[in-house]
Amino acid sequence: MTQTYPNETNPIEESRHHSPWLRGTDAITVGWTDRDLSRITRLRLLTEPGFPLYDVSYCWGVLHSGRKVEVRLPFDQLPRKNMRGAIIEAAKQDRVYASGLGVFDALSILW
Repeated sequence: MTQTYPNETNPIEESRHHSPWLRGTDAITVGWTDRDLSRITRLRLLTEPGFPLYDVSYCWGVLHSGRKVEVRLPFDQLPRKNMRGAIIEAAKQDRVYASGLGVFDALSILW
């Protein structure tokens, strides 16, 4: 069963859900600069009406080996007005190709 929220973009299908915390003690966290990171599969942002920022709730990804991981990002908040631009700027600073990692396809915003 898929749980949806009234104000959510890109709702997750239960079959795609892979919270690293549900897998037990073998869960690991990698930075988005890690060369073993193949793609980001979920970047959940939260906000409230009238609040000018998005809070990063979690970010998940998959290594080239297929292992599912939590991904550590260099930010914990993003501006609502230019969120994509802020992600691109952070990626440039870290020499990461955000679009190539699938960040924008993995975005889910809950408000």
